[in-house]
Amino acid sequence: MSVREVEETALDWVWAHRDRFALGDDALAADGQVNRTWKPLGELAQVCASVSARTPPSDPVHTRVSDLLDFAWQQTRRGELFLLMQSLEPFATYPLEVYAAFASAGHRHTGYEASAAVVARTRGWRLIEQYPTRRLGVIEAERRSGLNPHGRVPQALGRTWLGGLPEPWTFERAAGYALTHVVFHLTEWGRTAQGVPPDLADYLRHWLPPWLDTCVEARMWDLSCELLAVAASLPRPPDPAVLDDAWQRVAAAQHASGAIPEEGAVQDAAGSADGAGSADGAGSADGADPYAFTDCYHSTLMAAFAAALTTARPRDVDHAGQGVPG
Repeated sequence: MSVREVEETALDWVWAHRDRFALGDDALAADGQVNRTWKPLGELAQVCASVSARTPPSDPVHTRVSDLLDFAWQQTRRGELFLLMQSLEPFATYPLEVYAAFASAGHRHTGYEASAAVVARTRGWRLIEQYPTRRLGVIEAERRSGLNPHGRVPQALGRTWLGGLPEPWTFERAAGYALTHVVFHLTEWGRTAQGVPPDLADYLRHWLPPWLDTCVEARMWDLSCELLAVAASLPRPPDPAVLDDAWQRVAAAQHASGAIPEEGAVQDAAGSADGAGSADGAGSADGADPYAFTDCYHSTLMAAFAAALTTARPRDVDHAGQGVPG
């Protein structure tokens, strides 16, 4: 299966399950679970916005992700819910982070931006306790939403794990997810490879291949797809042979429905893991949907995202007048 086929099949699954990204009444509840409501919707919006930006308008994939983005925007009542969330949780950053994904694709709500700008000028907003990678993301969300960033990217970057150019053997799961999101923030989610400073680009080009190999071997499909997206976001991607092998492994992990598990053994058509039977009963009898939504939606989105960035690289080279690589 080609990288393009992985992308198309993943998006087919997302389209078929788009109602699972819809916001319910609990999205506005004081005790609502943000990770099950706003987080999936925001991730859908961000991936679709990025894939749309990196795909020609004539491509059917562009139409598919544009329709999904419109669906996601409608879930926010065309931005009205962000204004409501601003009044309910004025110092929560996740509404702005989700809104920024829409704003980057041209979906804007002037009332929310005006309200958010007022809060963003307070000392309370600037002093919110955050992990360094999250702070970098908020700074970028402010910029993409038309607000004055409350900090500078170089200073925020310097406090992250990746920004310190750590010993490569200290890489582990948490560091992996932190570094991928640092690169996503620096490159506007794959739109500009030049956003990665030269020292970080060289560091990643050298060490990303063994990290990727480790994650693939451990069957950490979600993180593997994020690392493949990072590879496609660098000014000079790592050795294509290394990436091709990882893509073959990801393709092999993709179910016929298009779903890719976050990690672990791949379910067969009967819903069993490597033929041994499903431990959590997530598989279906007909094999149409072998994983629980929460166990595969993010990795499936990341596969589509990484594939879109990977297939866009030859077009970038061609537009630069260097010809399309074979």
